[in-house]
Amino acid sequence: MDLHSTYPGIMDLKWRARRRLPRFVWEYLDSGTGVEATKARNRSALDRVGFMPSILHGALDFDLSTTLLGREFPLPFGISPIGMSGLIWPDAEGLLARAAAQVGIPYTLSTVASQNPEDLAPHLGKHAWFQLYPPKKPEIRQDLLNRARDAGFTTLVLTVDVPVASRRERQIRSGLTQPPKLTPRLLAQIAARPAWAMGMARRGMPRMRTLDKYVSAQQNLPPTAHIGYLLRTSPDMDYVNWLRDAWDGPFILKGVMRAEDAERLEAAGVDALWISNHAGRQFDGAPGAAEVLPAIRAATQLPLIFDSGIEGGLDILRALALGADFVMAGRAFHFGLAALGAPGPDHVIDILRRDMEANMGQIGAAKLSDLPPAIELR
Repeated sequence: MDLHSTYPGIMDLKWRARRRLPRFVWEYLDSGTGVEATKARNRSALDRVGFMPSILHGALDFDLSTTLLGREFPLPFGISPIGMSGLIWPDAEGLLARAAAQVGIPYTLSTVASQNPEDLAPHLGKHAWFQLYPPKKPEIRQDLLNRARDAGFTTLVLTVDVPVASRRERQIRSGLTQPPKLTPRLLAQIAARPAWAMGMARRGMPRMRTLDKYVSAQQNLPPTAHIGYLLRTSPDMDYVNWLRDAWDGPFILKGVMRAEDAERLEAAGVDALWISNHAGRQFDGAPGAAEVLPAIRAATQLPLIFDSGIEGGLDILRALALGADFVMAGRAFHFGLAALGAPGPDHVIDILRRDMEANMGQIGAAKLSDLPPAIELR
């Protein structure tokens, strides 16, 4: 079967994913917070970024390779962390890690994933990243770093834009709690989605396995919070400095939106900044991530990674033209999993690659360094 004839774009996968997932799972994956204005701004900010078409370049031999943090990648994008990926599709983390390893792009495991670092150790490639939600206790921090390093994760990503639980009203209205409780309402939703239900029956309902050894019970948490919040703190610069000293590999800070933060983070020895508003899932009063990218690029020489709103290869080119060195996508890969199961991540990678090449052909760019300056579309 030629998947491109049926699912040529990320939106095709999204539509099929919605039809295959129970409503509470779909709302968990797709929702933002508030009225989802930030999520919409991510889309509109990217849509305002264009390129002037360029002609008469002859046949182009495309090269999408790039370097980041001294390492070579065949493509300028990777897979973002999403907590509880295993709720979206059985063995989501394993499927994503193996797909990324086969191609040679980064896969990022969340602290609150449904599989732990040890589970994924046999499946990791050389570009495995571990995303850390900041534990308060130093002994837990150190143990998590040791576990990630021993499993084969080479790069540490500290997420700093989740100081408190967001509300995510769509998720609440769907009936989802953390951990998921199989109420009659949720069971009815599951019964209507047999492919998802059979997969979960084989593997069991997911939980945050990385945290099993640190917590024993959930206590008085909001419905969209989870057991990981019992461990977390709101990090400060001292916390950043501690991690920089404790981790001996590349260290990335995720959730940067202000240019004025770049100088102090560079001085602290952070190796790269990840520009992100958490895809509109945390704060509904933020600008679109693409809006702030040029100012941050002007403020630092550090490599910049970008996410929030990526829905195709053209969006990747837009982010690169605005100053990003690398782009990450999360929802798109999970749409692929929910739509197609195991073949989904490979198909998403192929969609993004083909879309990049098609659009690069229109602007006369054979390689990423050939990208022309972005223009503002009205």
